[in-house]
Amino acid sequence: MEKVLCDGYTLCYAEQGQGEPIVLLHGFCGNSEYWDKVVPLLSGSYRCIVPDLRGHGHSDAPLGAYSIEQMADDVLKLLDELDLPKVTMLGHSMGGYVTLSFTQRYASRLNGFGLVHSTGYPDDEAGKEKRLKAVSTIQSEGITTFIDGLVPGLFAPDESETREQLIAKAKEIGYMTPPQGAAGVALAMRERPDRRDVISASTLPVLLVAGEKDQVIPAEKVFTADHPNITQATIPGAGHMSMMEAPEELAKVIKSFLKPSQSKSGHQ
Repeated sequence: MEKVLCDGYTLCYAEQGQGEPIVLLHGFCGNSEYWDKVVPLLSGSYRCIVPDLRGHGHSDAPLGAYSIEQMADDVLKLLDELDLPKVTMLGHSMGGYVTLSFTQRYASRLNGFGLVHSTGYPDDEAGKEKRLKAVSTIQSEGITTFIDGLVPGLFAPDESETREQLIAKAKEIGYMTPPQGAAGVALAMRERPDRRDVISASTLPVLLVAGEKDQVIPAEKVFTADHPNITQATIPGAGHMSMMEAPEELAKVIKSFLKPSQSKSGHQ
C-alpha cells in the first residue's frame, strides 16, 4: 500500500487502474480489502483509490475519540497529495458518513458521490447506546470478540457455504482493526449529525445503493431523497456487504452511474 501523512498521522491507500478517479471508502471495522472484488471490475475504465480510513487497517489509529469531519479531512489531504482536483466518492456504511461530511464542506472537489448501504440519518438514542456498548466490549473483551459478534449480522441471512466464507474473510479484515481505532470511530459515528439535507440539496449526481436483505440499514433509510440527479439501486439478495456478496452487480450499478457523470465532466 502507498502512504501519505495527514496531520502527522499516516494514511495508507491502494490504487489501481487509469481514467476518471473514483474514491471508495470502506465501512466500520473494514479496510480497503472490503473492495477487493469490486476494484478489478472497475479498474479497466477508472482509477480506483481505496484508502484505509483513520483507525482502520494499515493507517494510524490515534488514541481518543475521532470525528467524522476529521476522517473526511484525511481524505481531502489524500486527494491534495495525489493532486486530484475532482473525484467521484462512494462510501460504504461508515464510509458513507465520511462521504456526506466531505460533500457538505468540499462539494467543489466532487464530480458526484454515493452511499452504499449507508444513510444521512444520525444515530437514534438506541443507536447511540449501541455505540457505547461497542466501545465497552472492545475495551473489556478485545477486538476479536467484538468482530465475532458484529460481522455475521452484516450479511444476508442464509445457510450457504459461500456466506460462511465471506463472513470468515470479513472477520479476518476486522481483526486487523486497532482496538483504539474501532473505539474512536464508534464515538465519531455516535456524534454525527443528520445529513439527509446534504443528499436532498445536492445538485451533483448522487448514487444511493441499498441491499434487499440489509439488516443494518434498510432501504427506506438509504433512499431519503428522490430527485432527477439521484440514482437509486437495490442489490437483490444482498445484505449490508454487497461489495463482497454481489460484487458484479454492485460494479454494474457503479459503472452505469459513472458513465453519464463521465460524459458530463467531459463537456466542462
